[in-house]
Amino acid sequence: MVTKMANDHNSHDTHSSSSHMDHINPLLIVFFTINDLKQGKKLPIYFPKRDPSKSPPLLPKEQADPIPFSLKKLPQILSYFSYPSNSPQAQAVKETLEQCELKPIKGETKFCATSMESMVNFVRTAFGPKTHYEVLTTSHLTKSNVHLQNYTFIEAPKEIAAPRLVACHTMPYAYAVYYCHYQEGDNNVLKIQLEGENGDRVEALAICHMDTSQWSPSHPSFQVLKIQPGTIPVCHFFPADDFVWIPVPTSNFELY
Repeated sequence: MVTKMANDHNSHDTHSSSSHMDHINPLLIVFFTINDLKQGKKLPIYFPKRDPSKSPPLLPKEQADPIPFSLKKLPQILSYFSYPSNSPQAQAVKETLEQCELKPIKGETKFCATSMESMVNFVRTAFGPKTHYEVLTTSHLTKSNVHLQNYTFIEAPKEIAAPRLVACHTMPYAYAVYYCHYQEGDNNVLKIQLEGENGDRVEALAICHMDTSQWSPSHPSFQVLKIQPGTIPVCHFFPADDFVWIPVPTSNFELY
Protein backbone atom coordinates (compact mmCIF):
# COMPACT_ATOMS: atom_id res chain seq x y z
CA MET A 1 0.00 0.00 0.00
CA VAL A 2 1.06 3.62 0.02
CA THR A 3 2.42 5.04 3.22
CA LYS A 4 2.24 8.71 2.28
CA MET A 5 5.38 9.44 0.25
CA ALA A 6 6.39 5.76 0.15
CA ASN A 7 4.68 3.76 -2.59
CA ASP A 8 3.06 0.47 -1.71
CA HIS A 9 4.65 -1.68 -4.34
CA ASN A 10 7.94 0.11 -4.78
CA SER A 11 8.17 1.68 -1.86
CA HIS A 12 7.90 -4.15 13.98
CA ASP A 13 8.57 -5.68 14.49
CA THR A 14 9.56 -6.37 18.04
CA HIS A 15 11.73 -9.04 16.52
CA SER A 16 13.91 -6.07 15.43
CA SER A 17 16.40 -4.35 17.66
CA SER A 18 15.58 -0.87 18.98
CA SER A 19 18.56 0.53 17.12
CA HIS A 20 17.13 -0.87 13.88
CA MET A 21 13.80 0.87 14.57
CA ASP A 22 15.57 4.12 15.47
CA HIS A 23 16.88 4.41 11.91
CA ILE A 24 13.52 3.82 10.18
CA ASN A 25 11.29 6.57 8.83
CA PRO A 26 8.47 6.72 11.43
CA LEU A 27 5.89 6.62 8.62
CA LEU A 28 7.01 3.06 7.93
CA ILE A 29 6.48 1.78 11.47
CA VAL A 30 3.10 0.32 10.52
CA PHE A 31 4.15 -3.09 9.19
CA PHE A 32 3.94 -6.41 10.98
CA THR A 33 3.59 -10.08 10.06
CA ILE A 34 0.68 -12.47 10.34
CA ASN A 35 2.51 -14.18 13.23
CA ASP A 36 1.91 -11.06 15.34
CA LEU A 37 -1.88 -11.42 15.21
CA LYS A 38 -2.59 -12.48 18.77
CA GLN A 39 -3.97 -10.97 21.94
CA GLY A 40 -1.28 -9.53 24.17
CA LYS A 41 1.15 -8.80 21.32
CA LYS A 42 3.03 -5.53 21.74
CA LEU A 43 4.30 -3.57 18.73
CA PRO A 44 5.64 -0.08 18.04
CA ILE A 45 3.14 1.65 15.72
CA TYR A 46 3.09 5.11 14.15
CA PHE A 47 -0.34 6.75 13.89
CA PRO A 48 -0.24 10.28 12.41
CA LYS A 49 -2.63 12.68 14.10
CA ARG A 50 -3.69 15.16 11.44
CA ASP A 51 -6.01 18.11 11.89
CA PRO A 52 -8.76 17.65 9.26
CA SER A 53 -9.33 21.41 9.17
CA LYS A 54 -5.77 21.84 7.87
CA SER A 55 -5.99 19.10 5.24
CA PRO A 56 -6.39 19.99 1.56
CA PRO A 57 -10.06 19.99 0.50
CA LEU A 58 -11.64 17.24 -1.58
CA LEU A 59 -12.73 19.05 -4.72
CA PRO A 60 -15.97 18.34 -6.59
CA LYS A 61 -15.45 16.54 -9.90
CA GLU A 62 -16.41 19.54 -12.01
CA GLN A 63 -13.71 21.58 -10.30
CA ALA A 64 -11.00 18.89 -10.17
CA ASP A 65 -11.27 17.54 -13.72
CA PRO A 66 -10.19 20.72 -15.57
CA ILE A 67 -6.98 20.97 -13.50
CA PRO A 68 -4.05 19.19 -15.22
CA PHE A 69 -2.96 16.02 -13.41
CA SER A 70 0.01 14.41 -15.15
CA LEU A 71 3.77 14.49 -14.81
CA LYS A 72 4.23 15.88 -18.30
CA LYS A 73 2.15 18.91 -17.28
CA LEU A 74 4.07 19.52 -14.05
CA PRO A 75 5.16 23.08 -15.04
CA GLN A 76 1.53 24.04 -15.71
CA ILE A 77 0.41 22.52 -12.40
CA LEU A 78 3.09 24.37 -10.42
CA SER A 79 2.14 27.61 -12.17
CA TYR A 80 -1.56 27.00 -11.48
CA PHE A 81 -0.91 26.71 -7.73
CA SER A 82 1.89 29.31 -7.70
CA TYR A 83 4.43 26.82 -6.34
CA PRO A 84 8.11 27.71 -6.99
CA SER A 85 9.78 24.82 -8.81
CA ASN A 86 12.31 24.28 -5.99
CA SER A 87 9.77 24.41 -3.16
CA PRO A 88 8.78 21.51 -0.88
CA GLN A 89 5.24 21.77 -2.26
CA ALA A 90 6.52 21.35 -5.82
CA GLN A 91 8.55 18.29 -4.79
CA ALA A 92 5.49 16.74 -3.11
CA VAL A 93 3.38 17.34 -6.23
CA LYS A 94 6.07 15.79 -8.44
CA GLU A 95 6.47 12.71 -6.25
CA THR A 96 2.72 12.13 -6.03
CA LEU A 97 2.37 12.33 -9.81
CA GLU A 98 5.28 9.89 -10.18
CA GLN A 99 3.59 7.44 -7.80
CA CYS A 100 0.27 7.79 -9.62
CA GLU A 101 1.89 7.08 -12.99
CA LEU A 102 3.98 4.09 -11.89
CA LYS A 103 3.11 0.86 -13.64
CA PRO A 104 0.98 -1.37 -11.37
CA ILE A 105 2.39 -4.65 -10.15
CA LYS A 106 1.04 -7.92 -11.56
CA GLY A 107 -2.58 -8.44 -10.51
CA GLU A 108 -3.05 -4.84 -9.31
CA THR A 109 -5.47 -2.22 -10.61
CA LYS A 110 -4.75 1.34 -9.45
CA PHE A 111 -6.16 4.83 -9.83
CA CYS A 112 -5.45 8.24 -8.32
CA ALA A 113 -8.77 9.87 -7.44
CA THR A 114 -8.96 13.65 -7.43
CA SER A 115 -12.63 13.81 -6.40
CA MET A 116 -15.11 11.70 -4.43
CA GLU A 117 -17.08 11.04 -7.62
CA SER A 118 -14.03 9.60 -9.40
CA MET A 119 -13.19 7.48 -6.35
CA VAL A 120 -16.71 6.04 -6.17
CA ASN A 121 -16.62 5.30 -9.90
CA PHE A 122 -13.38 3.37 -9.41
CA VAL A 123 -14.91 1.40 -6.53
CA ARG A 124 -17.88 0.53 -8.73
CA THR A 125 -15.59 -0.81 -11.43
CA ALA A 126 -13.97 -3.04 -8.79
CA PHE A 127 -17.17 -4.37 -7.22
CA GLY A 128 -19.72 -4.01 -10.02
CA PRO A 129 -22.28 -1.22 -10.45
CA LYS A 130 -25.06 -2.92 -8.45
CA THR A 131 -22.92 -3.85 -5.45
CA HIS A 132 -23.45 -2.06 -2.15
CA TYR A 133 -20.38 -1.10 -0.15
CA GLU A 134 -19.16 0.50 3.04
CA VAL A 135 -16.05 2.34 4.17
CA LEU A 136 -13.76 1.16 6.97
CA THR A 137 -11.07 3.20 8.69
CA THR A 138 -9.03 3.49 11.87
CA SER A 139 -10.76 5.21 14.80
CA HIS A 140 -8.95 6.93 17.67
CA LEU A 141 -11.11 6.42 20.76
CA THR A 142 -9.07 8.81 22.90
CA LYS A 143 -7.38 12.12 22.13
CA SER A 144 -3.61 12.36 22.25
CA ASN A 145 -0.73 14.06 20.49
CA VAL A 146 1.48 10.96 20.68
CA HIS A 147 2.27 9.63 17.21
CA LEU A 148 4.67 6.74 17.87
CA GLN A 149 4.54 4.40 20.85
CA ASN A 150 4.18 0.75 21.76
CA TYR A 151 0.64 -0.62 21.48
CA THR A 152 -0.75 -3.86 22.88
CA PHE A 153 -3.39 -5.99 21.14
CA ILE A 154 -5.95 -6.03 23.95
CA GLU A 155 -8.27 -8.47 22.13
CA ALA A 156 -7.81 -11.12 19.51
CA PRO A 157 -7.92 -9.43 16.08
CA LYS A 158 -11.28 -9.73 14.29
CA GLU A 159 -11.34 -10.58 10.60
CA ILE A 160 -13.89 -8.79 8.42
CA ALA A 161 -15.27 -10.84 5.56
CA ALA A 162 -14.33 -9.11 2.30
CA PRO A 163 -14.13 -11.08 -0.94
CA ARG A 164 -12.62 -7.99 -2.55
CA LEU A 165 -11.46 -4.61 -1.25
CA VAL A 166 -10.32 -1.24 -2.51
CA ALA A 167 -7.76 0.59 -0.38
CA CYS A 168 -7.41 4.36 -0.69
CA HIS A 169 -4.48 6.36 0.70
CA THR A 170 -4.09 10.11 1.01
CA MET A 171 -1.26 11.60 -1.02
CA PRO A 172 0.55 14.92 -0.48
CA TYR A 173 -0.82 17.37 -3.02
CA ALA A 174 -2.31 20.85 -3.43
CA TYR A 175 -5.78 19.39 -2.94
CA ALA A 176 -7.05 16.00 -1.78
CA VAL A 177 -5.74 13.12 -3.90
CA TYR A 178 -6.26 9.46 -3.01
CA TYR A 179 -4.20 6.60 -4.37
CA CYS A 180 -6.76 3.78 -4.66
CA HIS A 181 -6.03 0.22 -5.70
CA TYR A 182 -7.07 -3.39 -5.46
CA GLN A 183 -5.22 -6.63 -6.06
CA GLU A 184 -6.16 -10.11 -7.07
CA GLY A 185 -5.47 -12.76 -4.46
CA ASP A 186 -5.89 -13.14 -0.73
CA ASN A 187 -6.06 -9.99 1.38
CA ASN A 188 -7.48 -10.17 4.88
CA VAL A 189 -9.18 -7.13 6.46
CA LEU A 190 -8.86 -6.84 10.24
CA LYS A 191 -10.09 -4.68 13.09
CA ILE A 192 -7.66 -4.66 16.01
CA GLN A 193 -8.29 -3.14 19.43
CA LEU A 194 -5.08 -1.45 20.64
CA GLU A 195 -3.98 0.24 23.84
CA GLY A 196 -0.93 2.49 23.92
CA GLU A 197 1.58 2.76 26.73
CA ASN A 198 0.03 6.13 27.63
CA GLY A 199 -3.49 4.65 27.72
CA ASP A 200 -4.46 5.67 24.18
CA ARG A 201 -7.19 3.45 22.73
CA VAL A 202 -7.36 2.79 18.99
CA GLU A 203 -9.73 0.66 16.95
CA ALA A 204 -7.25 0.05 14.17
CA LEU A 205 -7.90 -1.06 10.62
CA ALA A 206 -5.28 -3.38 9.15
CA ILE A 207 -4.80 -5.51 6.06
CA CYS A 208 -2.74 -8.65 5.64
CA HIS A 209 -1.44 -9.41 2.15
CA MET A 210 -1.16 -13.17 1.94
CA ASP A 211 0.95 -13.26 -1.24
CA THR A 212 3.78 -10.76 -1.65
CA SER A 213 5.70 -12.71 -4.26
CA GLN A 214 5.07 -10.05 -6.94
CA TRP A 215 6.18 -7.14 -4.76
CA SER A 216 9.45 -5.36 -5.39
CA PRO A 217 12.28 -6.52 -3.10
CA SER A 218 12.77 -2.82 -2.26
CA HIS A 219 9.25 -2.52 -0.83
CA PRO A 220 9.63 -0.77 2.55
CA SER A 221 7.83 -3.55 4.42
CA PHE A 222 10.64 -5.98 3.62
CA GLN A 223 13.22 -3.49 4.85
CA VAL A 224 11.32 -2.93 8.10
CA LEU A 225 10.52 -6.58 8.75
CA LYS A 226 13.79 -7.92 7.29
CA ILE A 227 12.06 -10.54 5.17
CA GLN A 228 11.95 -11.39 1.46
CA PRO A 229 9.03 -11.24 -1.04
CA GLY A 230 6.71 -14.23 -0.86
CA THR A 231 8.10 -15.65 2.37
CA ILE A 232 5.39 -14.68 4.87
CA PRO A 233 2.17 -12.62 4.72
CA VAL A 234 2.76 -8.90 5.36
CA CYS A 235 0.26 -6.79 7.32
CA HIS A 236 0.02 -3.07 7.92
CA PHE A 237 -2.12 -0.58 9.81
CA PHE A 238 -4.05 2.27 8.22
CA PRO A 239 -3.90 5.84 9.49
CA ALA A 240 -7.27 7.45 10.23
CA ASP A 241 -7.34 9.42 6.97
CA ASP A 242 -6.83 6.34 4.76
CA PHE A 243 -9.67 3.90 4.28
CA VAL A 244 -10.87 0.66 2.74
CA TRP A 245 -14.02 0.07 0.71
CA ILE A 246 -15.59 -3.41 0.97
CA PRO A 247 -18.74 -4.91 -0.58
CA VAL A 248 -21.51 -5.78 1.85
CA PRO A 249 -24.77 -7.73 1.62
CA THR A 250 -27.77 -5.67 0.53
CA SER A 251 -29.42 -6.29 3.89
CA ASN A 252 -26.72 -4.35 5.73
CA PHE A 253 -25.02 -1.51 3.92
CA GLU A 254 -24.09 2.15 3.78
CA LEU A 255 -24.39 3.41 0.25
CA TYR A 256 -22.17 6.29 -0.81
